[in-house]
Amino acid sequence: MQRTYNQIDNLVSQFDVAVRTLFGRPLQTGRKNPAKDIAEAELTSDEKKHVAGLMRINHAGEVCAQGLYQGQALTARLTEVKDKMNQAAAEENDHLAWCENRLSEVNSHTSYLNPFWYAGSFVIGSVAGFAGDKWSLGFVAETENQVVKHLNSHLDKLPADDAKSRAILEQMKIDEGQHATTALNAGGVKLPQPIKKAMSLSAKIMTTLAYKI
Repeated sequence: MQRTYNQIDNLVSQFDVAVRTLFGRPLQTGRKNPAKDIAEAELTSDEKKHVAGLMRINHAGEVCAQGLYQGQALTARLTEVKDKMNQAAAEENDHLAWCENRLSEVNSHTSYLNPFWYAGSFVIGSVAGFAGDKWSLGFVAETENQVVKHLNSHLDKLPADDAKSRAILEQMKIDEGQHATTALNAGGVKLPQPIKKAMSLSAKIMTTLAYKI
């Protein structure tokens, strides 16, 4: 007999995901790290510091994405929409692991502000879910489109010889683009320009802080 999950069960599950995202090992899809078989480049100390800043931003962005998806999955009305949020969240876990591993390789750390990024994104995702599935999916699409722009920017800023970080970001860009397309095809609507600008401003604040902290 298949168990029916109530809201308490869902909240417990959300808490488990939050703890895994921030302090443990998130459940991944099993995909291979794109940088696994690529040789490490000889980077200067300044280059390593710069790579660490960029990868810390990307890791923090994935923490935000995880909070966003979990908040939306909690309040989404349609089962199909919840399933899409959960699938996207699983793929974001791959990104989390890849970025964290790269940070370790350049002897650095994830953002100390990750709990704040997660909590804020979870609230935003929950509100988007309450607004309705079409707006929730539209929010996902716009978020992913902005992430792709950031990834393109980071690819330009990476040291030329850092093939490991480049391989990770290239695969992330592919995945994020697919998430945006999936969200729109599932019924997401384009967001009003003021909301897009507010999202862009929030992202700028996050990236500025996460690069250093």
